[in-house]
Parts: sequence; structure tokens; C-alpha cells
Amino acid sequence: MTGLSAAGEVPAAGADADPSVWKGPELARPGQWRLRLSEARIAEIDSALRETRRRDLTLLRLTAADFPLPSLAAGLARLSETLEGGRGFAVVRGIPVERLGETAASTVFWGIGRHLGQPVPQNADGLVLGHLRDTGRDPGALSAPGHRTREAEPFEAAPSAPGHRSREAAPFETAPSAPGHRTREAEPLHTDPTDLLALLALRTPSTGTRVRLAGSAAVLGAVQERRPDLAERLHRTYHFDRRGEHAPGERPWTTAPLFSRHDGPGGAPSTRYDRRRIESAQRFPEVPRLEPADRELFDLVDSVAASPEYRLDLGLTAGDLLLVNTHRVMHARPAFEDDGPPDPSSHLLRLWLALPRGPGGQDAHPWVTLRDVIRPRSTAAPGATNPRRYPA
Repeated sequence: MTGLSAAGEVPAAGADADPSVWKGPELARPGQWRLRLSEARIAEIDSALRETRRRDLTLLRLTAADFPLPSLAAGLARLSETLEGGRGFAVVRGIPVERLGETAASTVFWGIGRHLGQPVPQNADGLVLGHLRDTGRDPGALSAPGHRTREAEPFEAAPSAPGHRSREAAPFETAPSAPGHRTREAEPLHTDPTDLLALLALRTPSTGTRVRLAGSAAVLGAVQERRPDLAERLHRTYHFDRRGEHAPGERPWTTAPLFSRHDGPGGAPSTRYDRRRIESAQRFPEVPRLEPADRELFDLVDSVAASPEYRLDLGLTAGDLLLVNTHRVMHARPAFEDDGPPDPSSHLLRLWLALPRGPGGQDAHPWVTLRDVIRPRSTAAPGATNPRRYPA
């Protein structure tokens, strides 16, 4: 798939409907979307890890061939079919992260990811392996020093080494929703600008790490049915703030319709929705102004997606690998329900992957070097390589 087209209707529910059209209660049984690794598959992973160490390979040069999974690879290929042509998400349970430790678990995560797709940068500094921790900070609002909130997704990519700074997922202080704004409400469900989102839970609280999903096709189909007068706006092109993550000379925003199809009317459906980025792009005078009807549309999308009729709430435990096709599934972190401090035990790894038959990351930065250690962008040399290796 190489192109995007705004033509085509949102898939409708029904016996012969696209399998990506689902509602949360229909998938309430974890057995429908959760797979557990057998001891034999874990042994394959251990063997691949030993081979990687023996060859002393750098993580970012590691390919699927360098991380051989003779039997598991076939299962991952079948899983890819579900991600691309089915419900669009799955959880793989049982990666032994406690035994492996963070470094080896990162290598395993990368190796499995390479069997599913090509890692793409998550920001303009070339970050491809993100470390997400609960900092208690609001990623979407301007805040004073010491201010914190229990809003949804208070995760921030942590530095990979002392002295290295990461901008990923930090509060964007020049595009707040309102000065001093603070909320405990869950953020709207959204999509990331890539084909496949992969999250590996290294450590989770005793209650697990909560994630909220919603099938994009079902949500937008409901919007189309309830407000046909707004349906045309699903195919309009909107501007998404890149929040400073763009190359010199590039525009600080990207554009995409909320709903489109790859390669024309009969192609695979794709949803691109992130209300925070759409609204913060309004700070640029060159970006067309949103109309009241646009905000009505966003309100309806947010309301439908978060409703019990459509959403699916999951709990991730250590060793769980969540895979989400972002063209088909929205995701979010639900709001916290307590007033306690941030939980330092929450630690996830994140990859953005371009699928072999997908269009690739919609906001990828081909001019930067792929690396898992962040350096200030002024020192990011396009031809540089990462010398860091993963010890035994």
C-alpha cells in the first residue's frame, strides 16, 4: 500500500462487515485477543538472545534474520494478519522480563518487533526505542514548576543514559490547552502517527497498567449514523501539530484526513485522530481555523469512543506485549482514580513500526539516524551510527 485516498465510506457493522468493526463488550473475553507464549516459544527467544550476544550485534542493526525464531516467527506472521486485516490489536503474554532484566528485555522486544515491521523514529531526535514511565505530569497542558496531574497517559520518555535528554511525550509548553489548565479526566482516545504501536510492560503496579482501546471503524460509523451532517468532515484534511519534532525547513505540522483508505476506495481503512495535536496546531497562523462544526465532530468522536458501548479497557502486567494497528484502533491511558504520588514502578518500552505492506509512519523522519540513545538534535549527524552494544 503506497497511497492515501479520502474516498470510500467508513466500514459498516454487519455479518459481512470488515472484521475491524468491533465494540468493546464484544471482546470482553481476553481469550479473544490475548495469546500466551509456551515454554518452547520462550526457549526460542532465549536462543535468539544468546545468538545476538555471541555475535555482539548493535541493537539498531539487529534484523529479523539476526533474531531467529523458527516456530514463533510463523505465529507472528499469523498475528500480523489479525493486526492488518482483523480486529487490529493483540496482547502477547509471557515474555520473561523479570528474569531477562531491562537490557535483555529491550533486545527481545526489538527482535520480536523486527519480525513484525521496521522501527521508525518517534521524534526528530531519532528516538526509536522509548522508555515510558509514570511521572505524574500532564503531557498536554502548560504547567508551573512542581505542577503535576493524574491525567491520562502521564508517561514521559526517560533518558537512556545520564546526561541525555528526551523531548518525547513531555509537556509541550508553547501549545497548552489553557494556561495553568489541570484535569484528572482521561484524555481522548487517539491514534499515533505510525502503522503499529508496540508496548512491552517491564514493570507495572500491583493493579496492572491500564490501557483503553476503541475500534476506529465502529466509532466513526456511529458518528456517521448519529450525525450524518458531520460525516463529510471525517474526510476533510486536518492539520496536526508536530510539537517541535520536525526537520529544519519542514513545516511544523502534518496533514491528514480523519478517515481515508490506502490506495483508493477499495483499500484498507485508516483513521488518523489526535484532537490535542489538531487543536494545538491552531497556534500557527498559516493553519486554517477550525469551525464550530469541527469541534462538534471531535466532541462526538471523543464521547462515542470513550463510552462503555464502544471502549475496551485492558490491564497489562509485566511481560505483556501490546500490539495496536493505529489505522484501525484508537488508544489512551484512562484517568487515575486516586490522589497518590506517581508510581515509579510503571515502566513500558515503546516501538513505532512500519508494517511491510503498510504506508509507513505518517510522521517518520527519514533524515535522522535511528538510535536508541538521545542526543541534542544539534549534534544529530545524519550519517552517524550507534556504537552501543548489549552485553551478556
